[in-house]
Amino acid sequence: MPQQPRYYIIAGEASGDLHGSNLVAALKKLQPGCIIRGWGGSRMQAAGMDLVKHYKDLAFMGFAEVVMNLKTIFRNLSFCKKDILAFRPDVLVLIDYPGFNLRIAKWAKEQGLKVIYYISPQVWAWKEGRVKMMKRCIDQMLVILPFEQEYYKNKWNWEVAYIGHPLIEEIDQKKKAGTDLIIKDANGHPVTRPVIALLPGSRKQEIEKKLPVMLAVSKNFPDYQFVVAQAPAVEDAFYKQFTGSYPNISTVQNRTYDILLQATAALVTSGTATLETALFGVPEVVCYKGSEISYQIAKRVISIQYISLVNLIMNREVVKELIQGAMNEQNITAELNALLFNEQRRLQIKNDYNQLYRLLAAEGDASRKAAEIIINSAAQ
Repeated sequence: MPQQPRYYIIAGEASGDLHGSNLVAALKKLQPGCIIRGWGGSRMQAAGMDLVKHYKDLAFMGFAEVVMNLKTIFRNLSFCKKDILAFRPDVLVLIDYPGFNLRIAKWAKEQGLKVIYYISPQVWAWKEGRVKMMKRCIDQMLVILPFEQEYYKNKWNWEVAYIGHPLIEEIDQKKKAGTDLIIKDANGHPVTRPVIALLPGSRKQEIEKKLPVMLAVSKNFPDYQFVVAQAPAVEDAFYKQFTGSYPNISTVQNRTYDILLQATAALVTSGTATLETALFGVPEVVCYKGSEISYQIAKRVISIQYISLVNLIMNREVVKELIQGAMNEQNITAELNALLFNEQRRLQIKNDYNQLYRLLAAEGDASRKAAEIIINSAAQ
């Protein structure tokens, strides 16, 4: 009897867990008997993956923070390598998370393992030199942003597969299903005021920097209910230390999409959340603030004009980005006023978001396409 296909998948943050869960589900649907083990989160586990380590134990953000946690990172790398060798996968699938996953890719190639990288590291933004090593160590790169295929082909003579963006299917399904979430105020009563979503990130380090500024803005909009989308891996008590003194603040855990379905506007930290918010059609302000050391280093090495995926994909400013010192109560308030009360601005954003959707949806079901490529690789 032939051995069931074995896949080892590594994702290191909340967005990787989301995309990884859809990939696991697609693999299980196409190959019901396949065995999947890996690193990720609760979503991947629920989809059918044997979870080795949760991403909340891996999330170190920024240059300074990574240096402070090097011992833990190297310990995790060593453990991961031993676990992969013991499992003996037919294909190793790495999802984004380049600081960790590119090290694993290099090592895995030396072990003779097949390596598929799903969701490219943002080498077009910084550390372009890594592409030479990536070409040697990665058997197949699957990219989800339309400009990445052209970038790799034209600049590095590397044929990669553009499979569309996996968020399209996820968000389309959510829009169709709707929401049963009843947002409640501090007294436990259902909220009737319009909602402003606050998405301050998934790691404690970034939440500490951004959430207090976002909350301060709520004082200027007493007719709106500000709703904090709590990350699934961060406990309630952590948020309460920031939200306690504000009258028009609610918190909801692990229901970001349900909040966005009801939101009139949003304040969003950089990353995948900016794209998710746009695909739900919610006008947003992109807010980024990191440690000063990390920011100063990043400013000198990052070569892109924008930090939000929305603007990067569209190659122009669709959503306002307030970065570091510019992310303050006054600037956010001014931009939020424009998003709420300037009809021309709202119409322009709607048109831009529709164009963005068409760009990302052109290739069809990204998760299924990725699964098919992985299955074909295992069979070769």
